[in-house]
Amino acid sequence: LIPRLAREAAADLAREMVRWLEARGHTGVVEEEAGVPGAPSAPGCEIAARADLLVVLGGDGTLIHAAGLCDNREVPILGVNMGALGFLTEVPRERAFPLLEKALNGELPISRRLMLDVEVRYRDQVLLSGTVLNDAVVSKNALSRLATLEVMIDSRPATTYEADGLIVATPTGSTAYSLSAAGPIVVPALDAVLLTPICPHALTQRPLVLTPSSVVRVRLGSPSEMFVTLDGARGRPLEIGQEVWIQRSNRRTLILRNPEVDHFTILREKLRWGTR
Repeated sequence: LIPRLAREAAADLAREMVRWLEARGHTGVVEEEAGVPGAPSAPGCEIAARADLLVVLGGDGTLIHAAGLCDNREVPILGVNMGALGFLTEVPRERAFPLLEKALNGELPISRRLMLDVEVRYRDQVLLSGTVLNDAVVSKNALSRLATLEVMIDSRPATTYEADGLIVATPTGSTAYSLSAAGPIVVPALDAVLLTPICPHALTQRPLVLTPSSVVRVRLGSPSEMFVTLDGARGRPLEIGQEVWIQRSNRRTLILRNPEVDHFTILREKLRWGTR
C-alpha cells in the first residue's frame, strides 16, 4: 500500500485496507516513508520488489512515485484517488474495496503504459539516468535567458528550438505538463513520443509526435541556466554542450483500469475536455 504523504484520510484507508486484506488471507504492508502508525510497514522499494499488487492511495503524483519504486519489475498498480485531480488514479474512494477485490481476482483490465529511459550525458560520462512514466523536462532555471536546444532524432538533425524549454513526454504524460504547454492529447493505448516546446520564440515551432522507437537527443547550445527534471522528482542542472538522451524503455507501468469509466469520460470529467 502506497498512501499519499501527510494525508490522514489516506492513512486511515491504508489501515482499513490492511485489516480487510488480512481477513481474506492476504498480507498488506504500508510504505514506511508514509509514516502510518498502527500498520505493518516496510521501505517502498522493498514492497515493490516482492509485491503482487501495489495499491496507491493518493493522486497522480503518488502513482508516479509508485511506478518509480518498481525498478525492473512490472507490478500491477491500482490507483485509488485521494488527491485533487486523480487522472491516473481512476478508482473513487467509495469504490475502493469492490475494485480491490476484482483486482485480487484478476478481473480488472490492464493498461501497459509506455515509459522512457533518460540519460544526461557529457562526452563519455552519464551524469543522470532514470526512467519516466510522464515526461523528461528541460526548463529554465531562475533568471535564465531564452535557450537554444538542438534536437536530433535517430542520429539525424531535426530542429533547433529557441524556447524556454522542451518537454519529452509519453502518452500518459500528454495530459500533464505537455498539455499545459499546448501539446496534443494522446490516448495512453498508443505508443508514441511527444516533443512539446515551452514558449517557443517562433510560430513555426509546434509540438511533434514521434514513433515509439525514436531516439531523441537534446543538446543545450547556449549558455543558458537550464535544468533537467525526470517526472518532477529528480533532476540536475544542464550546461552548455551537455545532452539529454531519451528512448523507449523495456519497462512498462501496469495500471489496473476502472471498468466503470473510459478514457474520454475521464477527460471530460477531470479536464473538462470538449465543454463549451
